[in-house]
Amino acid sequence: MASPESSAAGGVAVIGSGLIGRSWAMLFAAGGIPVRLYDVDPRQVTGALDNIRKEMTLLAQSGSLKGALSAEEQLSLIGGCSDIREAVEGAVHIQECVPEDLELKQQLFAQLDGIMDDDVVLSSSSSCLLPSKLFAGLAHRKQCLVAHPVNPPYYVPLVELVPHPETAPATVDRTHALMRKIGQSPVRIMKEIDGFALNRLQYAIISEAWRLVEEGVVSPGDLDLVMSEGLGMRYAFIGPLETMHLNAEGMLSYCDRYSEGMRRVLKTFGPIPEFSGAAAEKVHQAMCVKVPDDPAHLAARREWRDGCLMRLAKLKSQVQPQ
Repeated sequence: MASPESSAAGGVAVIGSGLIGRSWAMLFAAGGIPVRLYDVDPRQVTGALDNIRKEMTLLAQSGSLKGALSAEEQLSLIGGCSDIREAVEGAVHIQECVPEDLELKQQLFAQLDGIMDDDVVLSSSSSCLLPSKLFAGLAHRKQCLVAHPVNPPYYVPLVELVPHPETAPATVDRTHALMRKIGQSPVRIMKEIDGFALNRLQYAIISEAWRLVEEGVVSPGDLDLVMSEGLGMRYAFIGPLETMHLNAEGMLSYCDRYSEGMRRVLKTFGPIPEFSGAAAEKVHQAMCVKVPDDPAHLAARREWRDGCLMRLAKLKSQVQPQ
């Protein structure tokens, strides 16, 4: 199934052809890197390649295709593969994209451990599984880490690089350089922690948002406006720490001025929500008024979201300070 143009020699093997796998394949190709896309079901690979071709064609037509190569040039770099040994042969980087199941991933990594070279990086796309559990007992564990993308990866450039205690520093450095090469924005998580950084921040926001709605402080619709028309406007360009720095005469000034009030409010935060029962039904009904939960409406809204993210990415590239 693999084509000569998509030989993985010096390239990347992507294991798993779902949304995340397809997105990684497109990103690596945008960076001019040959990709072999593997899945246990060859029909999945065929469908994924068809999907990638359609997406790249639409991206090129809208002027949103990443990289310096044309859509056809990028497509020529991506090949399908039905043999895992063939997929990883000659690759310098393996990006795992199978479902978020610890046992499934461990089985796959054990298989890859037996066939990968001593200088290849083995990277998982896991969003929250600890790398020390993912890679435990592997002979090549020094070459392993998590490179967690943000959904949808093609439009959101952040990648969390999460080592385990035995990951070699060179493994992180090589992966950081590769992510930069393909136009992503990698961040180094210095030590593993449950949820990494992104999901810990996301869950903190979701938790307080849920409590505010459950306690009748604000409606679900207005709660989302607080983020999309308030905090999110700033956070699309600067993070919470720089926001603090700019909202006073520097960070120390902010802490001196607002720390007492922040501590007072934080003490009023309630317990972790159950995310079930009446509150879940209330939020669900409110969301369905805005976006019905049938496949067609959800797909259309996701397409709209992705279009917004594309336009935001273009704006950010124009206004980012040098």
